[in-house]
Amino acid sequence: MFCDKCKSLMKTDDGKWVCKKCDFTRDIKSDDHKIITTKREEKEVVIIKDEASVFPTTKVRCPKCKNNKAYWRLEQTRAADEPETRIYRCTKCNNTWREY
Repeated sequence: MFCDKCKSLMKTDDGKWVCKKCDFTRDIKSDDHKIITTKREEKEVVIIKDEASVFPTTKVRCPKCKNNKAYWRLEQTRAADEPETRIYRCTKCNNTWREY
């Protein structure tokens, strides 16, 4: 989750989202997180429902629906001395493709 004020990454603390940078807080909604019980201990796991919204967007044409906007991320899919692979996801049809 990202801060509404400064856009920094937030953490959970006592049932609230807390910004590490500017101390902005807001309540955690019931659909923001899920409690998972394991044999050793109970852990709170934050689940971001719309994962694509955390990625930046760029102008690039989707090969499937011809939309001009897509989310993108970089992944190291080959050896460390090779360049990263840019992976796109269309904002309209969720089609995913890559660019080497």
